Amino acid sequence: MSSTELTPPEAARWAARAGLPLPTDRHAAVAATANHIHSVVAVLRELDFGDTPLAGAYRAGEEKRDAAV
Repeated sequence: MSSTELTPPEAARWAARAGLPLPTDRHAAVAATANHIHSVVAVLRELDFGDTPLAGAYRAGEEKRDAAV
C-alpha cells in the first residue's frame, strides 16, 4: 500500500479480494480503521529499539519485586 490514504472504494475492493465482501455502509468505516492502523504502524517503525534485548532474552519470573510503582 502506498503512503496515501486508503479510500472507501479501495477498502471495498481489497476486502472483496480477500473474500470479505463489505456492505456499502461499511466502506468508509473500514477505510478509516485501516488508515488509523497504518498510521500507528508507521510510528512504530520509526522507533529505535537499538539496545532492547530480543524477546527470547526475557525470563518470566526472574524480575525483582518491590513496592515501588
